[in-house]
Amino acid sequence: MKSEPQQFASDNYAGICPEAWAATEAANGGSVPAYGEDAWTKRASDAFRDLFDKPDAEVFFAFNGTAANSLALASLCQSYHSVICSASAHVETDECGAPEFFSNGSKLLVAASPDGKLTPALIRGLATGRSDIHFPKPRVVTITQPTETGQLYTLDEIRAVSAGCRDLGLRLHMDGARFANACASLGCEPAEMTWKAGVDLLCFGGTKNGMAAGEAILFFDPALAEDFGYRCKQAGQLASKMRFLTAPWVGMLEGGAWIRNAAHANACARRLAGAVAECPGFTAMFPVEANAVFLKASPERLDALRDRGWRFYTFIGGGARFMFAWDSEPERIDALVRDIRAVSSAVPDRLSASG
Repeated sequence: MKSEPQQFASDNYAGICPEAWAATEAANGGSVPAYGEDAWTKRASDAFRDLFDKPDAEVFFAFNGTAANSLALASLCQSYHSVICSASAHVETDECGAPEFFSNGSKLLVAASPDGKLTPALIRGLATGRSDIHFPKPRVVTITQPTETGQLYTLDEIRAVSAGCRDLGLRLHMDGARFANACASLGCEPAEMTWKAGVDLLCFGGTKNGMAAGEAILFFDPALAEDFGYRCKQAGQLASKMRFLTAPWVGMLEGGAWIRNAAHANACARRLAGAVAECPGFTAMFPVEANAVFLKASPERLDALRDRGWRFYTFIGGGARFMFAWDSEPERIDALVRDIRAVSSAVPDRLSASG
């Protein structure tokens, strides 16, 4: 079947990278124990422990990010607890109530922030606003790295958030759907950005990094993982042929494909952002710090881009979001640049046209 020209609406559009594909193919031979009792799952778990320099970390696997985030947060909460997050966090806007569902009702407390990042002050304001028994007791803070606007928490910012959480008796969860992109951009070791900075629990995304499906859930404090396997089973996340969910991680982690893929995606985002920085009528909405570019333009210009065949989402701030993946083609990015420049010249702003 002939594929369509490459699009940048989402890094979920990308196929499976060669390393993940090869590991999946290798795992396909022979008869292998089911339900995670196989050598591939052990090897993947050990690869995570090595990557994070945390031999006692507990590692679990889920099919997708919604399940990983929701089950991770539910494991830290009772139904009368609450979770503090950014108003733009994926758990708040794009998971169809799954965190509340799997926790049997734990409430999300949202903080508005222009860049999608939480600060110690925002967390403290929500955590201490009420302490009476009529209000759900704050229990967990979740941060997204990178955020939904493509921006990064620096290591110092993560440490500050963590310190604030400790002062308030809160646990810290990191939604790392694009964790690899954050590591590549900051040039830091995974441990530095997680447990060494005070993160209790990480959901590490594989789908957006070159895999067909699969997220890893890492508990840096083994005590927090008690009975989590039962939670995964109950939620339909225990794969019977688990090796096909875990073998791709072996291919991604052992040879470094995870960080190479992320570095390429980040570089592609910078390529687009730099090339259109001076285009009249197109304005960067957020700093480009990972693999996302957000461009603000008039509805007419955005429609003109769509008419030229480009797909993109506008659900954050009304601007066009372009996401880049492990397989993003520089030539296709250059084609997008040419069309943005053409639209910039050919389509007038509404204000200037009416003035």
